[in-house]
Amino acid sequence: IPISHRVVSKQPNTKPSDFLYRRTMQQGAASGSDVEVTWEDQQNINKFGRLNNRIHDLEDEIKTAKEKNESLEDASNELILTDEEIIRFQIGEVFVHLPNEEVETRIEQMKEVTSKNLEKLIEEKESILAQMAELKKILYAKFKDSINLEED
Repeated sequence: IPISHRVVSKQPNTKPSDFLYRRTMQQGAASGSDVEVTWEDQQNINKFGRLNNRIHDLEDEIKTAKEKNESLEDASNELILTDEEIIRFQIGEVFVHLPNEEVETRIEQMKEVTSKNLEKLIEEKESILAQMAELKKILYAKFKDSINLEED
């Protein structure tokens, strides 16, 4: 890598997104590009990598929250169909016998909490996608074809 492509890191720890930087610089060197990478550019690349990792985590969390919501909805529907007064209800790893009305209340509360959590996760994902779009604009404007921020 030509000297103009090297960045001396003042940070002792390298991040997984540093791979993105090295790959970017190797591509830049291969294409003959002579774009100087500043410390700020490196920070933007690292931030993009961290946000990308968080998006993947959020997608998993959103999927889990949706599944939990569906399970609670199914449980609520089953509870409507039952004609038993006392229901076995799992709390943690223990089953307890509770009145039907109390189980209905608990399931409704759990559905509310899960729905609110799902909404927060979706909002966070949208916010992160907006940040990533801004970083893409900045990085593609400077590095053009020398950088690849798209997933393969």
